[in-house]
Amino acid sequence: MDKPVTSHDFPDRLLASLIDQNHPAYEEARGLYNAMIDKRPRWIIPCAEVADVVAAVNHAREKQLLLAIRGGGHSGPGFGSCDGGMVIDMSPMNRVDIDLGTSTVRVEAGCTQGDVDRATSAHGLAVPAGLVSSTGIAGLTLGGGTGHLTRKHGLTIDNLLAAEVVLADGSVVTASEN
Repeated sequence: MDKPVTSHDFPDRLLASLIDQNHPAYEEARGLYNAMIDKRPRWIIPCAEVADVVAAVNHAREKQLLLAIRGGGHSGPGFGSCDGGMVIDMSPMNRVDIDLGTSTVRVEAGCTQGDVDRATSAHGLAVPAGLVSSTGIAGLTLGGGTGHLTRKHGLTIDNLLAAEVVLADGSVVTASEN
């Protein structure tokens, strides 16, 4: 018989931020954009950097845990959560870096459209993306991404230059044209 997985089985680097059902922040952390969806993950891992994501993915794979990934948290059907499994919460990874020389923007997977708009508009720039500020930019981009600038500048995905991705085997790859 398999021994049940407990929070004590998590790698040390994840234990510091692990939110389980007994944690005082659990109810808020499990909340979804669509309040009609009521999922109760066993654990929520707020990831602060790529190494946290790798550790969480590896742990979920090794322990055969049901896994959901939450980017900006805007998924209407609640795909960013699960019942009884583990949620990798990317929302702490919400940094936006702007290269004014190339007019390009690098965003982390937890960014929302509002995060990107606030950072770019301060420099007279815009990303052709969605209309709703609470939409996660990663999910929006990978889903195509339409908005007011689409006719002139294409979909959000058409403007994506590269993406750093953590694969199911825990490896990190960069997908780009080059």
